[in-house]
Amino acid sequence: MIGMSAHMITRSVSVAAATVPYRLCGSGPALVLVHGTGRGSVTWDALLERLTGRHTVVLPDLSGSDRAVDDGSPLTIEGLAAQVAAVIEDAGTGPADVVGHSLGASVALALAATRPDLVRRLIPVAGWTGGEDAYVAHVIEQYLALADRPEAFARHAMLTGFSRRHIAAIGPAAADELARGFTPSPGRVRQLELVRRLSMDGMLARVTAPTLVIGCAEDALIPVANSRRIHAAIPGGDYAELDSGHVVRVERPAELVALIEEFLGR
Repeated sequence: MIGMSAHMITRSVSVAAATVPYRLCGSGPALVLVHGTGRGSVTWDALLERLTGRHTVVLPDLSGSDRAVDDGSPLTIEGLAAQVAAVIEDAGTGPADVVGHSLGASVALALAATRPDLVRRLIPVAGWTGGEDAYVAHVIEQYLALADRPEAFARHAMLTGFSRRHIAAIGPAAADELARGFTPSPGRVRQLELVRRLSMDGMLARVTAPTLVIGCAEDALIPVANSRRIHAAIPGGDYAELDSGHVVRVERPAELVALIEEFLGR
């Protein structure tokens, strides 16, 4: 299914029990942006003007996001990676550079491990692969415990998603707006349940694409030690760290894009 606006092409592809919409915009080598938990690919939209001049940006909406349609079954990291693979193949862009944030970083890593033919270069941002960080497990359990209390759920998301400095800088009204922005839809809950049970360390040694791991020094959701651990597990990967909370694309958009462009331009 293909539709077109002045600057955006919209398509969808069927993968197992899911229909996965995706968007393309810009021109140049393919750059896939994989979203984390939440509404979906629209979370990348504020960065598009900075990226579409040099790249054909591909924006999939994976299961659990607002636009994807599936059978509601539990999500798996392999299934989400297969959805991104299907999007790359359907778009006909050939091997792509892949950036993933949060759960999207996990998906991007799984894609690089299972379909190395589709990943030219890889950038996981604020990633999580499961394992030994008990703190993250407690944070995710608190999300799920608040799933029937939307206002408390959203405020918990704001407090863990952004740094103390950012929350103070934007002021009370904007912070309250952020605290209303992340609601416990059934798709979000399925995504968070996947984060809770995720275990994929064995995949990291299989990543062969040139990789830049980006950590966020003030991340209260997925502490930066997890990005450092991902970097240590990928042979020959590069590492960079930004002074930001988890939602770095909001707190440090220019610095994030600069790191992406510098790495992809080597």
